[in-house]
Amino acid sequence: MLRIAMLGAGRVGQVHARSVVAHPEAELALVVDPIEAAATSLAATHGTRWSLDPQDAFEDASIDAVIIGTPTNTHTEMLARAVDAGKKVLLEKPIDLDLARIDDVWARIQAKAPFVMLGFNRRFDPSFREVKERVQQGEIGMVRALRITSRDPQPPPAAYLSASGGMFKDMTIHDFDMARFQVGDMVEVSAVASDNGLDAFREANDHAQAIITMRAVSGALVTIVDSRSCAYGYDQRLEAFGDLGSLEVGNWTATSVRSASATRTEAAGPLLNFFLERYLPAFQNELDEFVQAIKADRAPAVGFADGRAALVLAEAANESVATGRVVKVG
Repeated sequence: MLRIAMLGAGRVGQVHARSVVAHPEAELALVVDPIEAAATSLAATHGTRWSLDPQDAFEDASIDAVIIGTPTNTHTEMLARAVDAGKKVLLEKPIDLDLARIDDVWARIQAKAPFVMLGFNRRFDPSFREVKERVQQGEIGMVRALRITSRDPQPPPAAYLSASGGMFKDMTIHDFDMARFQVGDMVEVSAVASDNGLDAFREANDHAQAIITMRAVSGALVTIVDSRSCAYGYDQRLEAFGDLGSLEVGNWTATSVRSASATRTEAAGPLLNFFLERYLPAFQNELDEFVQAIKADRAPAVGFADGRAALVLAEAANESVATGRVVKVG
């Protein structure tokens, strides 16, 4: 039984805790959050211990691993302390908002051969994984284009925007990783963005929507369409287009029931509300990969280098918006 401490009892921490409790080979041993009400609430939900100090997790020899779901500006510190304590780590994205700090923490921990898995849960979504597997089997031939659509149902609060690091590092980073997952590394990035005339985004120097185009090493062209708000719900779609056909992932609704009448056809219910609902299976599969990789003493399917590569693409997109130029990436 893998004993896991959850660092951070916020929204993503609650999702991870639920996955740990549901896993037959894992145990939620401790919940840590500096806000006592958050720590005690999540711990009580799952009948486990709580603490305000992450050092309690690092010093507990009975705890095998930690999931870091704390604010982004604490990630590198928590990662280094966890590795120093000999813990296996599942780290939420992004590693940090600054590449120099990412490289600094890796220089500090790499000699310890750390087990660090990155929280790119969408790699473990059953539909997205099926597309990748069927592409690898040659079903659609050479992939020529990949289209990723990601639109949130409503904008985040202004306080969140001011500390998020911007759309590309906070939201689109999932799409950058998905692009790499599906078609490999990129060689160039181009992006355009808009604040949609909204004060909250203008004041945060952030984007309400963006379109990013990239070219992969393979030659595949990638288009990412992102928006911080979407009137019809949480829009999550993907299409791989190849010489022999295409594979497409559509949006999810609560059921597959469709209705037809004199005024409409193929009418469906609302999209699943947000990432907590849409990606629940992906979070569960991600946790299983974490557990199985530790048991097998192998590297996880998505690691530290993938987290760094996604941030490189985010920074390239920011540069492209600022300069109006295509940005080459190595």
